[in-house]
Amino acid sequence: MNLDLPVRSALPALAAALDERGVAVLAAPPGTGKTTLVPLALAGLLDPAAPRRRVLVAEPRRLAVRAAARRMAWLLGEREGLRVGHTVRGERVVGPSTVIEVVTTGVLLQRLQRDPELPGVDVVLLDECHERHLDADTALAFLLDVRAALRPELAVLVASATSDTEAWAALLGDAPVVAAHGTAHPVEVVWAPPPRAVRPPQGTRTDPALLAHVAATIRRALAERAGDLLCFLPGVGEIARVAGQLGGLDTAVLQLHGQAPAAVQDAALAVGERRRVILATSVAESSLTVPGVRIVVDSGLAREPRTDHARGLGSLVTVRASLAAGRQRAGRAGREAPGAVYRCWAEVADAHAPRFPTPEIALADLTGFALQAACWGDPDATGLALPDPPPAGAMAAARHTLLALGALAPDGRATERGRRFARTGLHPRLARALLDGAPVVGPRRAAEVVALLSEEPPRELGDDLSAIWRAVRAGSDPYAGRWRQEVRRLRAQVDGPERAALPDAAAAGLLVALAHPERVARARGGAFLMASGTAAETAPGSALSGASWLAVAVADRPAGAATARVQRAVVIDEQSARRAAAHLLTERDEVRWAVPPGSRRGELAARRLTALGALELDAERLTRPDPALVRAALLEGLEREGVGELLRWPEGATSLRARLAFLHHAIGAPWPDVSDAALLAAADAWLEPELSRARRRADLERLDTGSALQRLLPWATGEAGRLDELAPERITVPSGSRIRVDYSGERPVLAVKLQELFGWAAAPALAGGRIPLTVHLLSPAGRPAAVTGDLAGFWREGYRAVRADLRGRYPRHPWPEDPTTAEPTRRANPRK
Repeated sequence: MNLDLPVRSALPALAAALDERGVAVLAAPPGTGKTTLVPLALAGLLDPAAPRRRVLVAEPRRLAVRAAARRMAWLLGEREGLRVGHTVRGERVVGPSTVIEVVTTGVLLQRLQRDPELPGVDVVLLDECHERHLDADTALAFLLDVRAALRPELAVLVASATSDTEAWAALLGDAPVVAAHGTAHPVEVVWAPPPRAVRPPQGTRTDPALLAHVAATIRRALAERAGDLLCFLPGVGEIARVAGQLGGLDTAVLQLHGQAPAAVQDAALAVGERRRVILATSVAESSLTVPGVRIVVDSGLAREPRTDHARGLGSLVTVRASLAAGRQRAGRAGREAPGAVYRCWAEVADAHAPRFPTPEIALADLTGFALQAACWGDPDATGLALPDPPPAGAMAAARHTLLALGALAPDGRATERGRRFARTGLHPRLARALLDGAPVVGPRRAAEVVALLSEEPPRELGDDLSAIWRAVRAGSDPYAGRWRQEVRRLRAQVDGPERAALPDAAAAGLLVALAHPERVARARGGAFLMASGTAAETAPGSALSGASWLAVAVADRPAGAATARVQRAVVIDEQSARRAAAHLLTERDEVRWAVPPGSRRGELAARRLTALGALELDAERLTRPDPALVRAALLEGLEREGVGELLRWPEGATSLRARLAFLHHAIGAPWPDVSDAALLAAADAWLEPELSRARRRADLERLDTGSALQRLLPWATGEAGRLDELAPERITVPSGSRIRVDYSGERPVLAVKLQELFGWAAAPALAGGRIPLTVHLLSPAGRPAAVTGDLAGFWREGYRAVRADLRGRYPRHPWPEDPTTAEPTRRANPRK
């Protein structure tokens, strides 16, 4: 067997570090043998004299698990299942002589929860930790707990394909770092940006123009270089579209991803007789060795999870791949000989790319993680040695979901029901559907539908889960094979008789609703409203569009979209919706301010409402609503229509409000703010007890606002008694008239006929002398003749011109030369 791999030179240092400290970090680039040669050495299979140790290797993906186990068995010259085996969910290939078992990190977590001591295991190797998958981070935290409390002799090795190992070493207690340097050949970088600008990705949508450019770049690279070609694309859909544009090539075009058939995976991982073009997701970045590759074409895109915790919606989104991922991808071209990477973007775009992938714990739905932590005995995950702490908001949303599912007790600890959920290896929502649905629809049908929900079916099967179920049952494709395997695994976890009381469609609807009760949706105006309150739309032409009720299995909400998009759903009836989402069923009295369509005048509407979350089911008129609810609704009406509009404001009340507003602006405290917003905020202080006695709009309209405003005056300080002094409602002028002051503008205004002011040397200042009174001088006919804020100055400088004008137009009125000494008058010709 060929064991001349670069990591071999690091094996003595690695063995010494593990023997001395029990923990170590291995930094080894892809292709150095860290995934295959290191486990063989740790197990003692490279040296007949070495002691045998049982090694557990954890990989982030099922594809990598199978490939690594197969490769190690080949190096030993034997078939898999003897000394080397593997286990993934629903599939185990091991034997009594197996000393190296490769598992997914999810399987490792299950074993740790079942028996934290991992009996019989001597070494655990966590591979590809740099990818920052949540299961791997969690498994490492659990393993460190096990070493600290149960098995200090258990050796833990963390392996990374990148050199940024300081954080891992610190997490393991300043563990030694062993580096293995690869023999990578030079890789030429060819910048190949699209000839025209392409749209950035939105959600899972990638601009077809970019995919066409990737296909063209593949053709160009094949013409310019020798060897097999590996192209990185963000997802299965993009792989299929690019493959469809590569017709006519004299090469084998392989599509490599986690759902690819085993034959395709085998063909990608072995050198073929024909030249190959391998279209792959990020699974080929570091977890797998793809031999024969001399050319890499990189789209520059990757997929990351996103979770809308408020709406309970999760999805994958297409993002710019990190610089670290770009280096990993490029390195694939230089494994065996000099190669080249064609990057389908401009070099300057790297300035805006993230340095490293975002840890999954910062982006994902944490419901499963929160249940794992609770079952481990650390509900808040505060005692776990995690590389990054879970976001508080995401953890709160996860705990809320688990409480609703009955998986957590009020103190945050896992219930027996929650522990049973965790043992299924499913997301807690799907575990609930399986365990609660089996007694109603039968274990086999429950297992079949939950298996559909646990791995997304091919998109070409449509959006109706009932139709998908029928198609997969009759199918013989690789997805159907994996589905049947998962059905067998899940069926073994539930007991009870098979039941056929419900038709298949109704059974599917109930099971989906049990998994996602907040996504039960009711038709509304051509679309749907989910119980969570989120609006949703089906795809144009979907057979689901005409349904009255849906149970939505998969939905996302693209950035900037007003509604969610239904990706997978099944028709359901109201009775099943009520049954599955019983914890969302409420009956409450609702009193609100309602404005009928086409009207501007609102009124109280009181009803007793039965609702399923945000979905209204039944309503009846409420004759004697709770006074507190009535009061709150009346306040809502005041807020929506405005205090100035809904209440009645006679002249005296309007005047008082204006005077108080003037004093608040001119002096401030203790004079109150009487704007609409301030009056609404101070409703308790000035509208009681009338507000609490009111029952309808008419009661508010009858309220005496003038008397109510008096309650806001500063009586306690004694300043209320100075209201007429500081902001008089009327001012007595020399003629004896009491003229109303207008406080509606920025300055108080006194509008009075000029002749009534004869003998008045100056107008008074208001607000304790702070604000001068503006005087509008009127003609005998009441028309504006002059405006002044300085009456004394007007008599000196402006009166002469105004006198000349008015004397000609009103000759029967007195126009003395010296107005300051003349007798004021309200008449045309004063009697002698």
